Amino acid sequence: MADFVQARLANGLTCALPASSPLARRLRSERTWLGPGAKERLGILRRARSVAVVGFSPNPARASYFVGTYLVQSTDYTVHFVNPNAAGQTVLGVPVHASLADLPEVPDIVDVFRRPDGIPAVVDEVAPLRTPEGEPPVLWVQLGIWNEAAAVDAEARGLTVVMDRCLKIEHARFHGGLHLLGFDTGQITARKSIR
Repeated sequence: MADFVQARLANGLTCALPASSPLARRLRSERTWLGPGAKERLGILRRARSVAVVGFSPNPARASYFVGTYLVQSTDYTVHFVNPNAAGQTVLGVPVHASLADLPEVPDIVDVFRRPDGIPAVVDEVAPLRTPEGEPPVLWVQLGIWNEAAAVDAEARGLTVVMDRCLKIEHARFHGGLHLLGFDTGQITARKSIR
């Protein structure tokens, strides 16, 4: 009788796999860190009142600009932009700050657009911060960015970490619908769209 292991897939689902299967071996070798599930991510988004976008770019072609635009225009969050190279500018009606320490408040979520090797420095900056309720901010590392060692370190310092997930996509998915291309439709419906 084969031994089975519980595997958590990239979509958040779990399933039992034979321990000797190629998929089980691959999942063990690639990523072992597991972040919050869908219900926990929904809770994070519902509790939050403010978001800081670290690594925000004023260039409209960049993903951080697209996400920043969505947060400013389609959510009730107070949004802060952080980029030392663009500090002093105002983009989308929001001032850009040089660092998290320069913000007028401690954000509930720190949404990070940095290369994987830059995540430990962000963890160092976020770890000592506390919201007015005494809670540390949630460290949300954007889609396509993975640094397992930084996530483990952040959790050891008391941070909740979401990694390799787009804040915009997750928010739109939970709050009104998501078009195939990632655009918020503003509708939740079971009807098929006419082609």
